[in-house]
Amino acid sequence: MTRGYNPEEIREKLIDVLSKSKTGLTGTEISKKLHVSRVTMSKYLQVFAAESLIKQKNIGSINLWFIEKGVDQLNFPADLFQVKNRYLEYVLSAASYEAHNLIRTSLHSGANPSKLVNEVIVYAIDAVANSYENGKIGKSEKNLLDEIISSSIYLIRLSEKEIDPKKNIVLISTDYQNYLLAQAASSIFQTEEWKVSFLGDMSSAIDVLFDIDLQRFLNKVWIKREGIMIVVIFSSTERTIKFFSQAVDASKEKFGKNLYLALCSKIAKKSKVTADFASDDLEILLQWSQTIFESSQNQ
Repeated sequence: MTRGYNPEEIREKLIDVLSKSKTGLTGTEISKKLHVSRVTMSKYLQVFAAESLIKQKNIGSINLWFIEKGVDQLNFPADLFQVKNRYLEYVLSAASYEAHNLIRTSLHSGANPSKLVNEVIVYAIDAVANSYENGKIGKSEKNLLDEIISSSIYLIRLSEKEIDPKKNIVLISTDYQNYLLAQAASSIFQTEEWKVSFLGDMSSAIDVLFDIDLQRFLNKVWIKREGIMIVVIFSSTERTIKFFSQAVDASKEKFGKNLYLALCSKIAKKSKVTADFASDDLEILLQWSQTIFESSQNQ
């Protein structure tokens, strides 16, 4: 870390000085403007270039640094609504480069990853799904737009923190329709220090032996049985909710009271399945999970 600065401060100042320069700046010029040694600044420039924040161009014998197109400095939480609308606009127009740059810029500007997923990513997931259901886009286009969103979620997952081995969670999607939402949830929990096992679309696992398969899996990912384990089911139908919930209930007999079942679905509250949690709101799911974990530590 540079004396007097942290990486976030350097990033903010770098965006500011490069945004004001139309012709680019050399590494030496940047280090002087930011009052950072050339050696240290060179290291930061390489890191920020790898994050697609800046880019380098060779003009003759001179190496100049420029801000990447679409990158600017945002202020959160004030700019969250602006990002929400811009991101959806980019996704619906299949502008993947701009969409991903906006997510990177938001993270660089200090956006809360959980808020970014809940307010921006989930909003886009629902908008694309609605466009498909209303016949505004076809299956091919939906798959393309879903992939753009999926890649954005991956960018957020890269900001994950050190994992707490006592905070364990398994996320299961019972169909392709719920895959993106489950993936979005996985990114939220990873950035909140949870040990996440995202199993993706498990529709092909619907058979009489799944409860045994699930128990074997839990034995591998929750070896020492430290802390808690939450299994979250993302589903749109009562039938699949019931099937996967029964497998978790069967596992509870073996793994004990620290294994919890959560349902994340629009029909969860109407379901006749008994669960420890039921809601389609990812933010509420995270809050509940954190509360359950904290309560377990006080026992």
